[in-house]
Amino acid sequence: MLEQRIQQQFFESADLQYQVADVLARPLAAAAQTVFSAITGGAKLLVAGTGNAAGLAPHLVSQLVGGFERERPPLAAFALPGRVFEDQVQALGQPGDVLLLIDAGDAPGVLRKVIAAAQAKEMVVVALAGAAPEWADALAETDVLVAAPVARPARLRELQLLMLHALCDAIDLQLMGEQESE
Repeated sequence: MLEQRIQQQFFESADLQYQVADVLARPLAAAAQTVFSAITGGAKLLVAGTGNAAGLAPHLVSQLVGGFERERPPLAAFALPGRVFEDQVQALGQPGDVLLLIDAGDAPGVLRKVIAAAQAKEMVVVALAGAAPEWADALAETDVLVAAPVARPARLRELQLLMLHALCDAIDLQLMGEQESE
C-alpha cells in the first residue's frame, strides 16, 4: 500500500508535467528572453520566493552564478532573503533589471507591493505562480506571468523547480548555442 502511494506521487507529477508543457512553453520562452536580454545588456536579476517557494530563489541563483549544466561565466543574479522584498528592490533595483518572483500563493499583499516597487524602478517583473494569482492585475504589459494551472502546493513546487531549470537551460542555449552531444 505504501509503495503504491509513493508510485502514485510519481505518476501524478509526470502526468501533470505532460499536461502543462504546451501551456507553459510560450510564457517560459518569454521569461527566458527577458532575463537573457537584461543580463546580456549589463543588468542583473533579483530573485525572490514567498512561503514554501522561498528556497527556490537561492537555487536558481546558484544555477545562474555557478553554472547550470555547462561551464560559463557567472551571471549577475541575487536572491532576496526574507519578506522585506519591497525594501530590497528599492535599495538594489536599477532600470533594466529583472525581478523574478516565485509565488507560493500565500502573500498576495507582499507581491503587490514588491511589483509596484520594481515598476517604480523601471524593472521588468517575471513571475512564476499557480493558476490565476490574485495579484496578476498588478503586472504591466511588459511583465511576464508564467501561471501553472495547478492548485496542489506540492505539484506547483515541482513545476516551479522544473520551470527554473528550463529557464536556465534556455538562457544557456541563448548564450552558448546548442550543447554538443556526448
